[in-house]
Amino acid sequence: MGKINSILLFCSIAIVILLTIPVAHCNIAQGPKAVDNWFQKLSHAKQKMTKLHFYFHDIVSGRSPTAVPIAQANSTSHSPTAFGQLAVLDDRLTTGPEINSTTIGRAQGIVGAASLEEFSLLMSLNFVFTNGKYSGSTLSLLGCNTILNEFREMPIVGGSGVFRLARGVATAKTHTLSKNGDAIVEYNIVVLHY
Repeated sequence: MGKINSILLFCSIAIVILLTIPVAHCNIAQGPKAVDNWFQKLSHAKQKMTKLHFYFHDIVSGRSPTAVPIAQANSTSHSPTAFGQLAVLDDRLTTGPEINSTTIGRAQGIVGAASLEEFSLLMSLNFVFTNGKYSGSTLSLLGCNTILNEFREMPIVGGSGVFRLARGVATAKTHTLSKNGDAIVEYNIVVLHY
């Protein structure tokens, strides 16, 4: 019983210490007042361009998929393009195509088969950076991904942290596609932000 009480005491102390440490992502202050102050200084801010390169690991098979179907229309099973199917993603973003490459973030969002005539996905994703220079920041992608094309161009429509007010373009290229549908996709992104 004494050991349990000691463990609980240490856990309580750790929680109190962690709660007193201010949390800031990418050295950008968070919260409504901080964002308001940031906007007040925006007219004097210089626009920046940032280029990012990473790999997106989309796992649909096995015991731990990172892309999971959540809904489909009755006609989806008869559609050659899976029209009407929706999936939720929480895919790893890595520095290289290898499965053991360094993780820099996650691609989280919803994709839907949105074309009757071609394999095309409507993608609504957040690239959530969790490691490295942009840890704590996000980029939002919203666009059409015609997955059978060699290169696909999709808009970046926003962001947070160091990517506040971001706008830009993401270019995707399939690096590998396995027989079971798992894919590794190379992304090159160019964004303007302040």
